[in-house]
Amino acid sequence: MMDGGQPVPSPLVPLGNVSSDSSMSLEQKTTFVFVILLFIFLGILIVRCFRILLDPYRSMPTSTWADGLEGLEKGQFDHALA
Repeated sequence: MMDGGQPVPSPLVPLGNVSSDSSMSLEQKTTFVFVILLFIFLGILIVRCFRILLDPYRSMPTSTWADGLEGLEKGQFDHALA
């Protein structure tokens, strides 16, 4: 119980000093579009990650890094970059 008999303000009832204009400003619209684009990008990344997890060898190339080296054995790095 509140002392003084004042009614409790409800958060669902708009206050008198809040404007009744329901349209969004340009900044709010830009932010909303940016957030939607981020969610779309996140969805694409999630789908890509699940595809890689389900079939990890499909996206890997068939050749190895050592196929182009002629005079070196695999694992020898001495003077290979020079």
